[in-house]
Amino acid sequence: MFYWIAALLVGAMALMQLRVNAWFWLLAILLWIGGGFRFAGIGLLAAILLVLLLVIPALMVAVKPLRYALLSRPILKIFQRILPRMSQTERDAIEAGTTWWDAELFSGKPAWDKLLQLAAPKLTAEEQAFFDNEVEQLCGLMSDWESTEIWQDLSPQAWQFVKENGFLGMIIPKRYGGKEFSAYMHSQVIMKLSSHCSAAAISVMVPNSLGPAELLLQYGTEAQKDYFLPRLAAGEEIPCFALTSPYAGSDAAAIPDIGVVCVGSYDGQEMLGFRITWDKRYITLAPVATVLGLAFRVQDPDRLLAVDGTVDLGITCALIPVNHPGVVTGRRHWPLNAVFQNGPTSGKDVFIPLDWVIGGRERIGKGWRMLMECLAAGRAISLPSSTVGFSKLAVRGASAYAAMRHQFRIPIGKFEGIHEMLARMGGNLYLMDAVRRLSALAVDAGEKPSVISAISKYHVTERGRILINAGMDVLGGKGICMGPNNFLARSYQQMPIAITVEGANILTRCLIIFGQGAIRCHPYVLKEMAAAGETDQDKALADFDRALFAHISFVFANFSRTLMAGLTSGSLPSAPRAAPPELRHFYRAVNRMSAVFALLSDVSMFVFGGSLKFRERISGRLGDILSQLYLVSSVLKRYEDDGRPQEDLPYVHWAIQDALHQAQEACLGVLDNFPNRPLAVLLRLIAFPFGAPYKLPSDALDSKVARIMQTSGDSRDRLTAGMYMPGTEQSPHAFGELAFQLIPQVNAIEARLKPTIQAGTLAPLPQSLIEMQHWITAAAASGEITEQERQVLQDFARYGDISVQVDDFPQDFDLLESAQKRMQALQQS
Repeated sequence: MFYWIAALLVGAMALMQLRVNAWFWLLAILLWIGGGFRFAGIGLLAAILLVLLLVIPALMVAVKPLRYALLSRPILKIFQRILPRMSQTERDAIEAGTTWWDAELFSGKPAWDKLLQLAAPKLTAEEQAFFDNEVEQLCGLMSDWESTEIWQDLSPQAWQFVKENGFLGMIIPKRYGGKEFSAYMHSQVIMKLSSHCSAAAISVMVPNSLGPAELLLQYGTEAQKDYFLPRLAAGEEIPCFALTSPYAGSDAAAIPDIGVVCVGSYDGQEMLGFRITWDKRYITLAPVATVLGLAFRVQDPDRLLAVDGTVDLGITCALIPVNHPGVVTGRRHWPLNAVFQNGPTSGKDVFIPLDWVIGGRERIGKGWRMLMECLAAGRAISLPSSTVGFSKLAVRGASAYAAMRHQFRIPIGKFEGIHEMLARMGGNLYLMDAVRRLSALAVDAGEKPSVISAISKYHVTERGRILINAGMDVLGGKGICMGPNNFLARSYQQMPIAITVEGANILTRCLIIFGQGAIRCHPYVLKEMAAAGETDQDKALADFDRALFAHISFVFANFSRTLMAGLTSGSLPSAPRAAPPELRHFYRAVNRMSAVFALLSDVSMFVFGGSLKFRERISGRLGDILSQLYLVSSVLKRYEDDGRPQEDLPYVHWAIQDALHQAQEACLGVLDNFPNRPLAVLLRLIAFPFGAPYKLPSDALDSKVARIMQTSGDSRDRLTAGMYMPGTEQSPHAFGELAFQLIPQVNAIEARLKPTIQAGTLAPLPQSLIEMQHWITAAAASGEITEQERQVLQDFARYGDISVQVDDFPQDFDLLESAQKRMQALQQS
């Protein structure tokens, strides 16, 4: 009897995971009942009862006419009745873009080979030359301090260099005079600029992400492309795109800016067009733009365009020269000392011709879909790249400072409290950069990853905030005093900008990642919704039946995977054969959590129904699970792409352990707040029968990460690869890196002198870098150190002294004199 019952459990779990059709289930049930009657002695009455309980339901599912009549048709009617109404803007948001690895994570059984076989992102020879030369030269023309305190913008010299060297046309094809760079190259450029000057990064980023160039490339008419793209590529036109209104910020689909279809006069001719009134704010580059991309809602009260009598034709995008009569460019906004050009634009009853619509007449009303698809690519590149850039600066500077700065006669980087902060910085940066690279790879693969781009934007900027705050803790007083010596203050001030723009993070987490991902990435929900909306009832029933029972099979498969993974403590899900042995358990963990996520998502959609989109705390946590699995996947892919460097494993382990723990806590948060408590308890027992398995990184791992961050070598260089390294003539904080590079030589000198110091014939090396100068003079005079050692120690003392200093200013902080000197220097050059 025991073996017969065990056969039922094992067989059911296997059939669920294999997702066999109903006829296989029917055959297996009959064989199991027959086996029980023949070998387990269950008796005739028990066999008949099992047939009634199991065989008849299986027949109802297996026989299509029975299934249609008794199951599919009644369920379809209920589904059609309770399915929440979906606005066109919601439909556009869901259908915009493409799915990629996010859909694999939603499947409960991700196909790792698809991810691991993708070639690592790499620059072409042309891109590498531009990165090593033009980008480096642009960085040499500016600094964050000069941009924020003197120019309140890029300097005129830097702006001219940007225009003349094609920075505004990186995504524009060569046939239009652009660079036609890859998304990865775009990301690399933004990252490098951001590691040195935020104004430069944003000024270059916007024309190459959500702007007229992107929209023209995707949707513009040939005439529009031929006219605008060469001018944009050459820097003759500076573009901006106006979407956000004072009364439609996060809800951009509800923009109140109206364009009424009418006949008007332009260039001496009567023509069909729009009379538009708009009021926009937060528009990057608006104060210096020459061409305005404008999103507005088209109204056609006189039915001059509509063929079906529709008045509201929907959101539309147009290109308008800013010198067009009626266009008003407002004064500048001042976004937290980021000083990039940003401001309002408005117009009242401004007439524009119909052919100024991007894509022409056929694109009227299609603007929201156009924007959503372009936002997907831009969001995957822009904010993640800029956040990684200034995070690399923070990590490079803070790790050098911690290794070089002494307190209580030892470097502060040896204190465990500092270890915690440094590990938080290094582990997060490794993960953030991995996400940036993988998301750019998706765009280069031809994807428009709407959900992945939202994950990248939200989680990279949120982890960037954690990283910068940790860096401020390491720097202490040096971090809060403004000046050229402070490499972290501007990033700290400007961090909320990255959190806020291109979709505020609260909105992105609570509404987009899961709200869009649950429908778009799920293999069957969108099909079920489409079938429910089908007007042909026969086709609707057939499509719905197919999707519904595939969905049920999907749920049971993930139930089986989740239960078996839980009972085996995560050892049962197989890792891909290509996975490195040292990380196989992490691949299995992602497989396990993918199944948990898929099961929990389906149960949540069943329990909450259409109200789930209003339960933002629940949907936000579900989105967190999907996001953290994507972050772990990015780290695993990066480790492969980098050639499995063993010295990077502490970063890998820290990043993955942290992300898995956050995914687990999100799961538990959903279950703790589930309205159906018995179901929540059951799900928790299925998912985590032996308790929560994933822990935060240990103290020992924190210390290991902190130590390799403070060790000069390939691992530290890989962690901060691609950032700009200024010279001492350009930035005072460069002295910190010079002092850091001398630490091994200083330690070697101290080790050689240790017997002499212990004998009392030579004083220990002083903690104060100023006192060290006297010690060096005395040691050199007594012959204890060589001339080469004296030079090393003097350089270390001088560089270190400069790096720990903070800036001071006149009583009234009068920077006018500095600005005048800079102007004179430019004029002389």
